[in-house]
Amino acid sequence: MTGADLSWQRLLRNGTDLMQLSFSPTSPFVRKVLVVARECRLSDRVTPVLVNFRDERSGYVAINPLGKVPALTLDDGMVLVDSPVICEYLDSLHTREKLFPPTGLARWRALQLQAIADGILDAGVLRFIEQLRAEEKRSAQFDEFQARKQARGIDWLEAHSHWLSEPVTIGQVAVGCMLGWLDFRYPQTDWRAAHPLLARWYADFAARPAMIKTEPRDS
Repeated sequence: MTGADLSWQRLLRNGTDLMQLSFSPTSPFVRKVLVVARECRLSDRVTPVLVNFRDERSGYVAINPLGKVPALTLDDGMVLVDSPVICEYLDSLHTREKLFPPTGLARWRALQLQAIADGILDAGVLRFIEQLRAEEKRSAQFDEFQARKQARGIDWLEAHSHWLSEPVTIGQVAVGCMLGWLDFRYPQTDWRAAHPLLARWYADFAARPAMIKTEPRDS
């Protein structure tokens, strides 16, 4: 058993009341969790742990068999994976206004906004990974296919921007983290020009303390 394997076993056996968040500083899905933790006033209970999730030899697959971030290790050793699951769990730990509305139209709007934002991110991440391949192995057709998904998703958000003016939910958090990641990874793409309502909303939302404190950065 490697030293890395042993360190992950120790993490799983952690008996403190802190939760361990396996993270990468540039992941928009990790940022969504960090924003939720701050909005729910739980950031002091979430300890970020930098992981090399791209290397299966690091032992991280003992935490998340999918080898993706984020993953949240609870104090009893249980591990939650995937940002929507982690975010809803964190939202269950407080008694203030919920980011996940429990019922009704507000809930379905919040979840729909999150699904669209996460889908745009999924396409963007695939494009970014494709750009890391050797030039002769890249597929322009694949990149254009994913770019069209992103464009349609942002168009949809512009058409539904009035949903964003409602009380803050996981929907706004997801959209804000997605737009911040586009600015971070695709600064040459001017999504604001054709989406003025979305741009105006994002300018205000990006000024929230939770967003400022979690801006993405290269490690």
